[in-house]
Amino acid sequence: MNKLTKVGCSALCGSLAAISAANAGELTVTGGVDMSWISKDGNDSTSGNPLGIGSNLTFSGSGELDNGWTFGLTVAHLNKAQYSSAAVNIDMLGLGKLNINQGDSGNGIDAFDDKMPTAWEEPWGAGLGTGVQLVSGVGPNMNIQYTTPKILGFTIATAVAHQMGASDNNDKASSGINYTNKGKGYDMTINLNPSFGTEALSGLNLFVGGHYTDVYKPADLNDVYEGVAGFTLDLGPVSLGAQSTVESSGKRGSTDIDFYKNAMYGVAFNVNDDLSVSYSTHKSYQTNVSGDASMVLEMESYQAAYSMGGASIRFADVSVENASYQTQAQYDKDAKILSVSLAF
Repeated sequence: MNKLTKVGCSALCGSLAAISAANAGELTVTGGVDMSWISKDGNDSTSGNPLGIGSNLTFSGSGELDNGWTFGLTVAHLNKAQYSSAAVNIDMLGLGKLNINQGDSGNGIDAFDDKMPTAWEEPWGAGLGTGVQLVSGVGPNMNIQYTTPKILGFTIATAVAHQMGASDNNDKASSGINYTNKGKGYDMTINLNPSFGTEALSGLNLFVGGHYTDVYKPADLNDVYEGVAGFTLDLGPVSLGAQSTVESSGKRGSTDIDFYKNAMYGVAFNVNDDLSVSYSTHKSYQTNVSGDASMVLEMESYQAAYSMGGASIRFADVSVENASYQTQAQYDKDAKILSVSLAF
């Protein structure tokens, strides 16, 4: 981790540090690079150039107010110098936390789209394009989230996006309103770490969440609903998990997609402090409005990860049937992905 301070920095960095010091805070930079190689099998074996590089930088600012509240800024700068998102988090101590978010998918039920334990990535996120539809709620949109303090094992978070699908705004700006489109979105999630008086269940985490999107023209589009429920359980070196999600499209046409239902399971094993392995499976059911047509997308992944200080080596063997909810042969895919990550 590199810290920007007045000592040994350029004039610009010195100015930033001086401003930061005046507000009892600091600005730090962390980052890393991922290098990958992918080999595709079966009906989609044309991978062209199999090598890839991902570069990531995160700028983090932090400070403290006179009353003890802390605040933080996170700005992500991802592959090919592409600005990703920014978020401001305010920790109000016993009053909870407030997060103003530019859509980094960390808020609402988007943070619950797949909480299954893995050695590296979700089966849909390891490099093989699956086209699976996941719950997202307000997560990809500019939103504000409030999270309560932990009370009797419960943590409750509520998030609001004032315009679903609107572009992100700079300060002193606002987006336009599309009255033929979606309006406000609302999310609520609940995490529970129950205490049953036994050490064996101390690693149990239960979670549930829901989303609602209002629409401006109910005659053209139904309101949109999403939901998620599941659990994870840590038993020594073993982590288990299962969850289910559902998402309505809001569309009305008989051939339109009505909803998606997902069921996923995962198990991970920490062989030692450096090596972990996992297996996960995910089924997604797509059904149209008339109910006379449905499709099942299924994927599974075997993974292993090994860390050596700031370096990590990850491997995934991923397969998907009916990718993007299509039945043609080319939508049954397999791939093996090797990734090396270096953090600084």
